[in-house]
Amino acid sequence: MRRNPILRALLLPGACLLAIAPFFWWGSASGHDFEFHMNSWMEVLAQWKHGIVYPRWAALAHWGFGEARFLFYPPASWTLGAALGAALPWPMVPGAYCWIALMLAGTAMYRLARQWLAPRDALFAALFYALNPYHLLIVYWRSAYAELLASALLPLLLLCVLRMFPRESEPVRPILGLSLTLAAAWLTNVPAAVMIHYSAAGLVLVLTAREAVRARSCSPLICRPLLRTALAVVLGAGLASFYLVPAIYEQKWVDLTQVLSPGVRPQDNFLFTNTADPDHNRFNLLVSMLALAEIGALLFAIWASWQKKPVFAVTPGSPVPCHPTQSHAPWMLISAWGLGSAFLMLSLSNLFWQHLPKLRFAQLPFRWLLCLNAALAMLLAMAAKRWTSRLLVPAVLLGVLIAAGHRTQPPWWDTADDIREMTDAFDDETGYEGIEEYVPAGADLDQLNKSLPRISDQAGAPVPAQILTWLQTEKHFVVHASRPENLDLHLFNYPAWQVTVNGRSAPTETAHPTGILVIPILEGSNDVWVRFRRTLDRTIGNAISGFSLILLAVVWIRTRPKLIPPKRKDNP
Repeated sequence: MRRNPILRALLLPGACLLAIAPFFWWGSASGHDFEFHMNSWMEVLAQWKHGIVYPRWAALAHWGFGEARFLFYPPASWTLGAALGAALPWPMVPGAYCWIALMLAGTAMYRLARQWLAPRDALFAALFYALNPYHLLIVYWRSAYAELLASALLPLLLLCVLRMFPRESEPVRPILGLSLTLAAAWLTNVPAAVMIHYSAAGLVLVLTAREAVRARSCSPLICRPLLRTALAVVLGAGLASFYLVPAIYEQKWVDLTQVLSPGVRPQDNFLFTNTADPDHNRFNLLVSMLALAEIGALLFAIWASWQKKPVFAVTPGSPVPCHPTQSHAPWMLISAWGLGSAFLMLSLSNLFWQHLPKLRFAQLPFRWLLCLNAALAMLLAMAAKRWTSRLLVPAVLLGVLIAAGHRTQPPWWDTADDIREMTDAFDDETGYEGIEEYVPAGADLDQLNKSLPRISDQAGAPVPAQILTWLQTEKHFVVHASRPENLDLHLFNYPAWQVTVNGRSAPTETAHPTGILVIPILEGSNDVWVRFRRTLDRTIGNAISGFSLILLAVVWIRTRPKLIPPKRKDNP
């Protein structure tokens, strides 16, 4: 393999394909979030076909009443899933998505490891990280596809952080690389973005403290990476503002308290925590047993790699010029990252979860296994050089996952027929079950009449109407009324809906407790338009993202390294 670059290049794609091989026989692994993601992908593709490039409103959620799903859920995962759905049959899409996500994770880890390790060592790190047991847990038990996609950003984060510590004053390009990684995190998965931002802050603080101790000083030069990291955070948020600004501003229009409802709160999901829900407890036991095994592997890898006395020297052609990479700093930083991730999964860290800003929105402490495995992949590659000894730890961890999964909660599967039922719900527009936290504030789902006509009176009886258009973000119909009355629409009321009657802006009401849209009409002919308008916060978010992107492009171009032409040799 060392002398065969083609075989080495095919090893990672082949291993990732092997990881999803059960999909070819048993169907798609249907984890906790499977239906949520599949419905999102189908919804997005349907809206693309109607010319809506960036969907905001999930029209068929809650059986056609809709929800503001795409305003609050980051776009990366549903864009990739919908694109795959446009090219492949839907039963093949989950497997293809998982293969791509695992490939991206492995490739990113190879990019990181190759800075200091030989190609065969970097390949091992990439293989382990792509196929680590927590990734397999996501694929087969959780179906948390956005979180899986975000795992590719963690190796890049560590790479960017190390570039923030140059030997001498350098241009701002390291800031740009980190800002792109942080922006990608916001656009992929919010809980992962919270963890990535805290990881960036922690890693930079650890390296800054180390440099201050070594220099016995806290000079502005040593603290400069802190300022650079802060600038990267601001620029990253600016790049993602087209998503972040509406999501932050419009959260008061929905019931986002459900994000931290019982069962998904941090205190309910520390390792080996029990609640009143038996199903929750079974899965928590599964992930806790895996996490305990991985923490043990991490401690072993830290000890074994330290015995090798790792001194990191930059590989030829490496773009990382910083002096910490020529010392023990990367080993120390990776070990601290892994240990910190392990600590945050334990109930001992509850104080941090309750008081650190927004950390609780990571929800599930075991999600820190994403970061732990990024550290573990590098440490294992340093700890052992023979493939036989290297494969022992992954084999043990995989055995723990299989045994614990078989004993506590085996994965379940959706066949092609199951997925066909989901596509039929889109074809006949009956819709699907939505998510509570994206429902407009004040709406009571328990009081909702799923069979309510598209247009009805206050008693729920259908109102004769000429429906001209009934699309995802636009409804147009004509009603001839013998007297003034209120129309109930098969649609949740949301502040972004703009209603005009006979060409004039019309006031709307909200039916209680259902939260559906009520339109008062007058006697006679009423030409009613309902449009999902672009609110001011979305315009502001788009403007900030556009400005940030221009700023990044200009600085990137202006800070390009200048090529020094080779000296001409004079002929003797």
